[in-house]
Amino acid sequence: MRELVCIVCPRGCHMKVDEEMNVAGNFCPRGAAYARAELTHPTRVVTSTVRVEGARYPRCPVKTAAPVPKERVEDVMAELARVTVTAPVKVGQTVIGDVCGTGVAVVATRELP
Repeated sequence: MRELVCIVCPRGCHMKVDEEMNVAGNFCPRGAAYARAELTHPTRVVTSTVRVEGARYPRCPVKTAAPVPKERVEDVMAELARVTVTAPVKVGQTVIGDVCGTGVAVVATRELP
């Protein structure tokens, strides 16, 4: 039996998952789906910064547009460390189209004129 705290919403349900993937303790069906996914193939949204040239600030905050496999998070961070964008940067602008072959884009989360 595994115990998890759901992160889908602020409620933070304490769930238990048995060997057959039966979930107990979840308030909503999204919690059960989260628990099963977390135990079979965990994913994470990656947030970080990239270098930017020609802007007031030297770094621009970015995030993955969708979750990436948890085992690829370090690869994503390494790729972001090599990226430099040029101002102006718009919110939602694609910084990397397909990060590490995951099919997930990395987008800017701040506007930098």
